[in-house]
Amino acid sequence: MPIKSLIRTIPHYPKQGIQFRDITTLLKDPIGFRMVVDALAQHYASQHISKIAGIEARGFIIGAALAYKLGVGFVPIRKSGKLPAETIGHDYALEYGADR
Repeated sequence: MPIKSLIRTIPHYPKQGIQFRDITTLLKDPIGFRMVVDALAQHYASQHISKIAGIEARGFIIGAALAYKLGVGFVPIRKSGKLPAETIGHDYALEYGADR
């Protein structure tokens, strides 16, 4: 089963010209979700990784599952102002703008 077929594309969301990749259709498919996590784990198993970083919010889901599978820690990458403790910030570009 091609994983790409389990990821829905929503045209012109959130803005005209953007192709939004909706992974909720993949996440609700237990076989597809397992295939993705297992394939990523197999790819990175020999890399001596100590942490997986996942970008809010979709990256939390797959990143946490991958960290669990590899037996390593998970680091959530959050948007500015979402955590009460001292954080490290970095500006980044989106398909439709910029943020921090």
